[in-house]
Amino acid sequence: MSLRIYNTLSRALEAFSPIEPGHVRMYVCGMTVYDLCHLGHARSMVAFDVVQRWLRASGLRVTYVRNITDIDDKIIRRAVENGETIRSLTDRMIDALHQDADALGIERPTFEPRATEYVPQMLSLIGRLQDKGLAYQGSDGDVNFAVRKFPGYGKLSGKSLDELQAGERVAVQDGKQDPLDFVLWKSAKPSEPDEVKWSSPWGAGRPGWHIECSAMGCEMLGESFDIHGGGADLQFPHHENEIAQSEGATGRPFAQLWMHNGFINVDNEKMSKSLGNFFTIRDVLKEYDAETVRFFVVRSHYRSPLNYSDVHLNDARSALKRLYTALSLVAPAESAIDWGNPFAARFKAAMDEDFGTPEAVAVLFELAAEVNRSKSAQTAGLLKSLGGCLGLLQGDPQAFLQAGASGLDAAAIEAQIAARAAAKAAKDWAEADRIRKALLEQGIVLKDSAAGTTWEAAAKG
Repeated sequence: MSLRIYNTLSRALEAFSPIEPGHVRMYVCGMTVYDLCHLGHARSMVAFDVVQRWLRASGLRVTYVRNITDIDDKIIRRAVENGETIRSLTDRMIDALHQDADALGIERPTFEPRATEYVPQMLSLIGRLQDKGLAYQGSDGDVNFAVRKFPGYGKLSGKSLDELQAGERVAVQDGKQDPLDFVLWKSAKPSEPDEVKWSSPWGAGRPGWHIECSAMGCEMLGESFDIHGGGADLQFPHHENEIAQSEGATGRPFAQLWMHNGFINVDNEKMSKSLGNFFTIRDVLKEYDAETVRFFVVRSHYRSPLNYSDVHLNDARSALKRLYTALSLVAPAESAIDWGNPFAARFKAAMDEDFGTPEAVAVLFELAAEVNRSKSAQTAGLLKSLGGCLGLLQGDPQAFLQAGASGLDAAAIEAQIAARAAAKAAKDWAEADRIRKALLEQGIVLKDSAAGTTWEAAAKG
């Protein structure tokens, strides 16, 4: 069976075949780096990490681009609030992003362009749009895209111009000719820092958000590439506008296939910073080990909503423990995956049907049961290898199970021990006692000796 992927543009499952045989070019919208990443960001990063892993496991070469938006209204406001430069803020947040992504086992993309490094390409694209009559400079100095001049606007989101018009309101002082038009180039404001002002044929200013991804996608993957992905919240207006400005400039389909991952919900509401119901990745990793968090995300289909709760994370931890228990029984034999094996064939069939991770994970549990029965090193090896296609089960089974009582991985426990040692060195006995107590409440017993501090899981009564 060949790989089929759900295309948001056609609203159907489609057989996937890359434009260049054997080579997939994929662009995924990354983070706007003004704050720490939350679990909704983790969902998108993990989803497309699984996509690129499976494409490679299928024998395809993948050029994976995930951009960084490092110029934006929110970034400017946060830097001003913090009294720091925009570059200082964005460098710090990008470093934090990498730490969080690495912890979750997310492989680095092939390229990770920063928007500020591609302003010349954005100016070139805006110029092409203006030459074609699709862009104009408003009375306020901004350059806007003329939505009604682009046939087919709304084809990704399924929104008609009449529907969009009914929901738009534009202030009198706005320089747009039409309420639906969106900004390509923002004219410089006197109050903005000089570091966010670039020269352009339309005066000093900075790029609008939508043009950034169009320019970086065209520059790094070509004017027409295979897959464009991102969260469902980006479908409109961001991705709709990307299509309009990219295809308006080039006359070619921007991406052959559009993929969107579902939201993470809290109490049936989308997790987001604007709603104030978000959990940063770092907050969650204080309570749960990173592989449990990844497994929590992976075992749901990428297009489905995912409900966040401690109950679901605890259940994910217990389920992952069952898989690692099987791997602890016998040393897995290392060998290439035999896709003719019935277990492997079912796993492949699941993943080839729009990256069906719930069904693929079910195969892992079938394999675990077989390992428990047979104690076969070859079967254990297949379990580990198939898990690797999802970025799972690559850790040491005993270490994972030993840390199981706490929900923390060994690295997190050692980090707490180091923090306690630092508190003791500073004679902050209250903090040292707090850390010991907090670990004990999570099932971790510390033992101090002349040689240092060791830990073990508390015995269960």
